[in-house]
Amino acid sequence: MFKRIDHVEIVTLDMEKTVGFYTRVLSFSVKQKLPMRSGSPWKEIVFLTLGDTMLELLSPAGPVQGQSGQGQLGYRMMAIEVEDMDKALEYLKGQGVEISRPPLSPGRPSRAEIKDPNGFTIEIRQW
Repeated sequence: MFKRIDHVEIVTLDMEKTVGFYTRVLSFSVKQKLPMRSGSPWKEIVFLTLGDTMLELLSPAGPVQGQSGQGQLGYRMMAIEVEDMDKALEYLKGQGVEISRPPLSPGRPSRAEIKDPNGFTIEIRQW
């Protein structure tokens, strides 16, 4: 009945910076950009893909809320799997990305955390 997660939604105040981070640093591709009509709560929606993973980036048309509701900023976390943790972290540091939580112990499985331009956590995972 249930197949997979179709996409993760992220509400961002800076669409250009967010799209740049996910495409330039994390190798996502832009699948579709949709400008929204007047009266919509969103200015623009951008769909990004990485393999069979999709993100939906939403840019609010008006003020956002801090806690809950349609215009809420944020999400909890997503995890991106890597083949080699050391190489991935070296690459991210070279891109100016701060490692907010380094791997706790060497070996496998291993996990680290980084932040996107909105301050949202992304787990980096090597099984």
